[in-house]
Amino acid sequence: MVSAPAKLVAALLLGTLLPHAAQAFQSGFSLGLRPVAASSIKQFSSPARRTMLGSVSMGGKLENDLMVRVARGEEAERTPIWLFRQAGRHLPEYEAYKKETGCNFLQLLENPKHVAECTMQPVRRYNLDAAILFSDILVVAEALGIDVEMPGGKGILVPRPLTGPEDFKERIPKSINVDEKLSHVIESVTLIKKQLNGKVPLIGFSAAPWTLMYYMVGGSSKKNQEEGERWLKEHTAESKELLDILTNVVIEYTSAQIKAGADMLQIFEAMGEFISKESFYEFAMPCMQKIQKELRARHPEVPLMVFPRGATYSLVDLQQAGYDVVTMDTQTAREATREALATAAKESTPPNLRRGAAGLQGNFDVKLLKAGEGSKEEVKAAAEAMLKQLGPSHLIANLGEGLTGKEDPELVDCLVESIHSVSDKMIKEGGAVPA
Repeated sequence: MVSAPAKLVAALLLGTLLPHAAQAFQSGFSLGLRPVAASSIKQFSSPARRTMLGSVSMGGKLENDLMVRVARGEEAERTPIWLFRQAGRHLPEYEAYKKETGCNFLQLLENPKHVAECTMQPVRRYNLDAAILFSDILVVAEALGIDVEMPGGKGILVPRPLTGPEDFKERIPKSINVDEKLSHVIESVTLIKKQLNGKVPLIGFSAAPWTLMYYMVGGSSKKNQEEGERWLKEHTAESKELLDILTNVVIEYTSAQIKAGADMLQIFEAMGEFISKESFYEFAMPCMQKIQKELRARHPEVPLMVFPRGATYSLVDLQQAGYDVVTMDTQTAREATREALATAAKESTPPNLRRGAAGLQGNFDVKLLKAGEGSKEEVKAAAEAMLKQLGPSHLIANLGEGLTGKEDPELVDCLVESIHSVSDKMIKEGGAVPA
């Protein structure tokens, strides 16, 4: 067992050496960033709002470490916030960058320079407490040989989904080398970390195995929605084999992101609404448990967040599996969820970093941010109501689902600033702190 002094020395060495190493690599290195009008940009969190020393993570020392501290179960001076799909099509600078480069979404993902630029855009514009890797949930499927397309207006499609067990065995390898197949993503993580320069943490992510399988056998989020469940029932053995392959790839992929500098991880079970509760616990949950167990063993200090959209009945069980932050979708009952997590943690201590109730993430209604429909007054009121219901501590403010591209950046900015100002006031005044 490593002693506390030894851990402290190691942390200090990391905090001292890693930033200098990053600076050395950065010398003479150009990221080719596009200028954005100063009036549309907010700087990183002010020094007064940061902790004096910041956290030391796998990616080096952080100036604004609110997200990491809260995810680890520590107290913070205000509620941190980031947003699902914070990078991308709701930003005018993103649309301008696509036009300038002549690239569509999938083409942008192929170039680490483009990925870094798109990742940084929302962090420049808003006072967010984290950046998240600009990527797609289906890159793992692509790495396994599944073609992915993005025809205009139809979302992401898999044009040749797996047709049956024989097709699966012919087309899907037992394993892959993620350092080769997903090298462009790993390079992107390194590039983003250099540009962030420790200002805020970087979130790495992956889709969960069931969500990947859903697309690989069904092809679309809008059609063939029953195909995944049919596979589970009619091709049970092959389904489990496919999920095992996907689980192992997700572990290696997310682990590689941490090694490249990601400070924390988000696992997205985006297609939770298209699997029955019974099937979720039989097929999806074991995958999630294995991912948590393996990543915790490899990277014991890295916070793990999870979002089972459409299947938030599983939040307590994901907490008990060891996830540090569990995420509510828009329909999730706030106060009841907080209470259920606390009760379960008291009955049986979960193996998460806090050794107690998991932090909560979510679940602001994205509809209030839609251009031409919401107002700043409504956004402020809804933000305050969410903080009062959940308490400002052990909370990462976010949305109940991702930004759609129709949001007004001014309303998004209003949400970010409201979360910060209201939570700051509540904590200073001794607002309710969850158990």
